[in-house]
Amino acid sequence: MGNISAKMVKELRERTNAGMMDCKKALQECNGDMDKAVEWLRKKGLSVAAKRAGRATSEGVIQCYIHSGNKLGVMVEVNCETDFVAKTDQFVQFARDIAMHIAASNPVCIRREEVPEDILAKEREIYEQQAREQGKPEKIIDKIVSGRLEKFYKEICLLEQQFVKDPDKTIQDLLNELVASIGENITIRRFARFQVGQE
Repeated sequence: MGNISAKMVKELRERTNAGMMDCKKALQECNGDMDKAVEWLRKKGLSVAAKRAGRATSEGVIQCYIHSGNKLGVMVEVNCETDFVAKTDQFVQFARDIAMHIAASNPVCIRREEVPEDILAKEREIYEQQAREQGKPEKIIDKIVSGRLEKFYKEICLLEQQFVKDPDKTIQDLLNELVASIGENITIRRFARFQVGQE
């Protein structure tokens, strides 16, 4: 276990924003393999986030992002459990990053359960029609449609989108890491994106 250097711990911290002890443990568990350690920390973040998911989030911040040229702006509300966490630089920076990401990626909603049924029905119809036009057998059309809908969710649902600053992570990954690091339940409650000349 003595082959885990401080430099490796520092690099893992920079890549994941996880605490020093967690980074050290991850590297030990993964025999110094950096990519495996990143994955180990992600899974840990996921389990911490799941444990905290039921806790009330009634504090938080509203952050705005205005793109240069003042033609595009985003307002987002991110909630946590305590006022103390809401004031931390880490939490505020996360909210800022989310606002900037929404400006760049234009999600339709936060999670897949919120995708309007009429939009889903329309997409499903398009995918079915495309599959039939390509001569796909009827028995596999459902499978093809499901696969394309998964891809569609990843494009339009904020939590499933790849983070613009680090495409190796989804917004959900980023959220899980923050929950694991801060130790509170955190939710992205709502957002509004305004673009000049667009409804």
